[in-house]
Amino acid sequence: MRGAGGTLVVAGTSARAMAESARQGGWRVLAMDLFGDLDTRRALARWWRIGDPATLTIEADRLRDAMAAAATEPDVAGWVAGSGFEAAPQLLSIAPPELTLLGMDEAHVRAVRDPQRFFATLDRHGLAHPSVAFTPPYATAGWLAKRAGGSGGWHIRAAQGAVAEADTYYQRHQAGRPMSALFLADGRAASLVALNALIVRPLGPRLHVYHGAIGPVRDAGLAAAVSDALAALVPAFGLRGLASLDFIDVDGTPALLEINPRPSASMVLHAHAWPAGLMRAHVAAMAGRLTNAHARAGVRGIRIVFADAPCRLDGPALAWLARMPHGHDLPAEPQSFDAGAPVCSVTAEADDESAVQRLLDERAALVATRLAHRVSEATA
Repeated sequence: MRGAGGTLVVAGTSARAMAESARQGGWRVLAMDLFGDLDTRRALARWWRIGDPATLTIEADRLRDAMAAAATEPDVAGWVAGSGFEAAPQLLSIAPPELTLLGMDEAHVRAVRDPQRFFATLDRHGLAHPSVAFTPPYATAGWLAKRAGGSGGWHIRAAQGAVAEADTYYQRHQAGRPMSALFLADGRAASLVALNALIVRPLGPRLHVYHGAIGPVRDAGLAAAVSDALAALVPAFGLRGLASLDFIDVDGTPALLEINPRPSASMVLHAHAWPAGLMRAHVAAMAGRLTNAHARAGVRGIRIVFADAPCRLDGPALAWLARMPHGHDLPAEPQSFDAGAPVCSVTAEADDESAVQRLLDERAALVATRLAHRVSEATA
């Protein structure tokens, strides 16, 4: 890294959260993602598209070209990888040498995202997790098929009848509350940023799709248990930077699911806990310096709004979304959406979790009502 200021590059399937946080930290921001949303671009000096939004996949050639262009920009501190690299960790090595990766490298990401290694590590440290198998269970009832490179729950399906891919593994469904722990790590120790309740719901045939998050969840006992788990996992996998641990809260005991070794979308809930932004905290942690949050009252939430049916958003509809006080991840230009595609997100803040959930539902319903009037020409 060439210094604390200058330009920061962020890349992922959606870079909005990282871009806004980097701007909060005083960087000039360059971003690469699939969407180029209106509010993402507001935070940027330059943007590149690195894949097709319909596939939610980062494309190697586009990424390589964007990285080469970014490397020529002045005073670049380095680049940070967000979501989308789990399925193709080799892309973490695609940047030219002069563009430093400020995050977990390919080898470390492969290690922590290898289910056999991850769950064996949990067993070695006596950490609870749902039962797992690496061949199809004889009786598939109550089992899920998951992919090691998946994210957002799009890859999770019932084990019965599931077609196995190269990275498929099986996990018994665990009743409880889906949650995540956002944390900073320096390779040896962790600093817990916050616990978050995950909004996980079915979407079409998919059973467990990430719809958003609410936090912080203030539970001292659960936070202590998660911190104990991180004390073992951070040195075991050499975790560094901002990352998240997904788990199921089973009556106060965390049943661990996976680690996402990169900045999580839930970082938007805690931006004001770090006056200089969580991307500054991430880069500091990469350099071995853990920082602590500034306590703030209240609870915040974010929820993705998915299209219930095919629709097309043109100028008037885009203008309406852009004026929405609590809207984010806003389309920047006219485009069509298939049923189940993410259209935008809404946020809310209140005194407690139930009030936040109620506001998120109301605001998502308002957008859905508007979308219902935008019937795709393809269905006419």
